[in-house]
Amino acid sequence: MTIDGCPAGLPLTIGDFLSDLDRRKGGTKGTTPRKEDDIPHIKTGLFNGKTTGAPITILFDNANTRSTDYENQRDIPRPGHADFVAHAKAGGNEDYRGSGHYSGRLTVCLVAAAVIAKKLMADVNITSEILEIGGEKDIEAGLQKAIAAKDSVGGIIECRANGLPVGLGEPFFDSVESLISHAVFAIPAVRAIEFGTGSAAARMFGSEHNDAIVDASGKTKTNHAGGVVGGLTNGNELVYRIVIKPTSSTPKDQQSLNWETNQVENFSVKGRHDLCIALRVPVILEAVTAIVLADLFMLEQKIPRIIS
Repeated sequence: MTIDGCPAGLPLTIGDFLSDLDRRKGGTKGTTPRKEDDIPHIKTGLFNGKTTGAPITILFDNANTRSTDYENQRDIPRPGHADFVAHAKAGGNEDYRGSGHYSGRLTVCLVAAAVIAKKLMADVNITSEILEIGGEKDIEAGLQKAIAAKDSVGGIIECRANGLPVGLGEPFFDSVESLISHAVFAIPAVRAIEFGTGSAAARMFGSEHNDAIVDASGKTKTNHAGGVVGGLTNGNELVYRIVIKPTSSTPKDQQSLNWETNQVENFSVKGRHDLCIALRVPVILEAVTAIVLADLFMLEQKIPRIIS
């Protein structure tokens, strides 16, 4: 991973990364048993404990691999997964062993990049919370539903950002919603996104949905807009939610095409996969939000070129 545009002079250590990287790891109930140390190896852009202004290159090892799990299912693309389309796009030359272009493994880089973005925006607080798993607000109940069915489940996650100034973003293509949505859909398994009141706005009157401005700072009485009006932040809390689909790799018996025999066959996915991907997404959602907001802060020249 290479991060370009980071100002010089930002203090940065390996320890800065560990908390968020640990939050992303599997190993807990409902997640993959596969474990990686995820220690960042910073190769460029850092000297004497501070960023130099040059591109920052960070490497992560893939040490705990078991490629035979993918070899055994090579001939049958998983329903709901990118196996089939990746095979077609690459003409059969895709890397099917896991951790490739279509793997959630790449999100470790998003989390690491956001550690730097968050440090550049010390006054901004970004948090994410799982609202439901498998249709249940009780996370444990949602997981038990999946375990009982020997299947996978999805979930809904909400992200909030506080401390944003008025005016970040641009109208039209580079609206705050557009930029965040673009980044959010880079997270594997995202199915939908809504800001503020979201789809519930379709059932409201305009007078009900409009957020009354109550003071000169732009504070509003309600926050149906989710902190964004006309594509720009309005100084209120940024609020949005995403929907995560059930994990495609499920042990449940399914059917799919065997492209070697050209016959539809029964199969189940073996290997170390998440029962519920949503459990590991909150820190990743915070990450893409931080990355987008840091870029917008820089565009508004609210982050200096040299950190002192």
